[in-house]
Amino acid sequence: MRALPCGDAAVLFEVGTLDEAVALAAAVRAGQLPRVVDVVPAARTVLVVTEPGTNLAALRRTVTGLPLDAAATARGDAPPVEIPVVYDGPDLDEVASLTGLSPAGVVAAHTGTPWRVAFAGFAPGFAYLVGGDPRLRVPRRAEPRTSVPAGSVGLAGEFSGVYPRSTPGGWQLLGRTDATLWDIRRDPPALLGPGDRVRFVPVQDRGVRP
Repeated sequence: MRALPCGDAAVLFEVGTLDEAVALAAAVRAGQLPRVVDVVPAARTVLVVTEPGTNLAALRRTVTGLPLDAAATARGDAPPVEIPVVYDGPDLDEVASLTGLSPAGVVAAHTGTPWRVAFAGFAPGFAYLVGGDPRLRVPRRAEPRTSVPAGSVGLAGEFSGVYPRSTPGGWQLLGRTDATLWDIRRDPPALLGPGDRVRFVPVQDRGVRP
């Protein structure tokens, strides 16, 4: 782990793997360290933001000494956030071919295991989900789409995710949902936050919601 200064009120901690980043972010939150105001995980880093005037040297020592419990990644004992999905995506057959599963098998694998939010990025409300069925690890599309519809549910590498708005994107699209991933009138605006567990629920196209 490397601890790098980030301005005069934050420290960026670099780790070796995604699992370590998820575990470190969870450990910092669980530790409820004094004067820490925000914890921002990414794929290989965790930014710890503090109140101005915090002793950052002491913070570095404390954080680097925290035990990393990889299992302590969910927010308390909260149940998974359920996201209804119509599995009619344009890449469903391609994912089936890449994984050796049938389209129904892809859906069963995607819905059969709860995912968890590792970190957020790319667009407001976009959560990178990990921990799903390892058979679903597929590459991004060779040619990204210039426009992916809002609510599209996709796969890329070890991640799954939902596009909160229409943007370009290169993920393999399995289906769609009408869940609102980002709403500035909501507190917090993001439906999914780091550490949350997520379960995808297959539904028929009758307004999407079960």
